[in-house]
Amino acid sequence: MIFPSAGDELDLLRLADIYAYPRDNWVRGNMVTSADGAAYVDGRSTGLSSPDDKRIFGVLRALADVILVGAGTARTEEYRPALRRPSLASLREGRPQTPPIALVTRSLGLNLTSSLFTDTPTDARTIVITCAASDAGLRAETAKVADVIVAGEESVDLAAALNELKARSMSRVLCEGGPHLLGDLAAAGLLSELCLSVGPTLAGPGASRVIAGQPLPARPMTLEHVLAGEDGFLFLRYFTQEQDQ
Repeated sequence: MIFPSAGDELDLLRLADIYAYPRDNWVRGNMVTSADGAAYVDGRSTGLSSPDDKRIFGVLRALADVILVGAGTARTEEYRPALRRPSLASLREGRPQTPPIALVTRSLGLNLTSSLFTDTPTDARTIVITCAASDAGLRAETAKVADVIVAGEESVDLAAALNELKARSMSRVLCEGGPHLLGDLAAAGLLSELCLSVGPTLAGPGASRVIAGQPLPARPMTLEHVLAGEDGFLFLRYFTQEQDQ
């Protein structure tokens, strides 16, 4: 499907219909990129965004059961608890008003006094996903302000982590990166969908791509739709080959 605009011609609920999860047990990645494939400008993704990108970002969050993000990205982008969006309240019916943030970290090097731990609603408490090799004392301290999931021994086992989230009725997952976490999900065959906001910016050499980490074999994907936004932005939605079968 090719839609004319992500702006005024498509209201928020129409966007929600377009981006509806095909089913439960679905992992959606959402990233913004420059025209030449950079995931960041000056170390952060906000320099690549646009008003339409932020509208879709809000819709994707409202649709998700949980927002999965690497702890490093959360630190760099100064993550806060997800905002309550009254205009999208109908999408949260039967669920907490906002989805919880789930941080993936092996080291547990977290600022436990940040708003991600001090300002969350009781029904959308921040989740910390780590592994058994992490420091037991830090796990205990973290558990005072967050829900802690231990998945894997020496490193975080993402498949086990997703199963733990599913057991908590969080099977519609939105991964907001960063590139290494997205790469790990893709390498493990766990990524169902990739949404890309492509902006008319040349970032130049040196910037990270939207997927980083170990080399991956090339994998075909299916283009589900294209939205044309304002200021030259395109919003692309791809399904992975595994989801097409």
